[in-house]
Amino acid sequence: MVEAATAATVDNADPMDSLFIRELIKQWRAQDAHGAWDGKTDLDLLAPYIVTKEQRRELPIIGDPDPDTLWRLELFYNAIGLSIERATGIMVSPMMKMHHEGFGRMILIAGRLIVINKQLRDVHRFGFESLERLAEEGRKLVAQGIAMTAQYPDVARYE
Repeated sequence: MVEAATAATVDNADPMDSLFIRELIKQWRAQDAHGAWDGKTDLDLLAPYIVTKEQRRELPIIGDPDPDTLWRLELFYNAIGLSIERATGIMVSPMMKMHHEGFGRMILIAGRLIVINKQLRDVHRFGFESLERLAEEGRKLVAQGIAMTAQYPDVARYE
C-alpha cells in the first residue's frame, strides 16, 4: 500500500497535471451548485491562490482574514485530505480553529491519528507565489499525510 500511495503523489512537471491540483479544482467545482463558474477555466479558479511578491507587499502586515480567504484555505486543506484519502483508502477529516485575527490551527485526522498538523499565521496573506509553488506545497503535505498513515496504520484505521 505504501508504494502505491507514494506513487500517487508523484506528478508531472506541469502543475495542472498534479494530483493535488486536480483535487483542488474538483473542490472548487463541487462548490458551484448553480453553475456560475461553468464558464471559468481551471486557472481562473486557482487564481486567488496566487499572490505575487508585489501583491503581498500591498497587503497589511497585520489584518483580519475575510470570509473568502478562509473559504479558500478550507478548500486547500480539504483537497489535501481528499488526496490523502484517495491514495490510502483511509477517510481523512479536516478541523480548523481560527482566531478572527488570522492565526490558528488546521489539522487533518484519519481515525485517531493526526496526519497533518499545521499552525497558521497571517491567514489574510494566504497564497503562493506561483502555480508551481501551490502544487509543490500540496504535494508535500499529501506526501506527509500518506507517510504518517503508513507509519501508524492501526491508529489511522481506528474508528
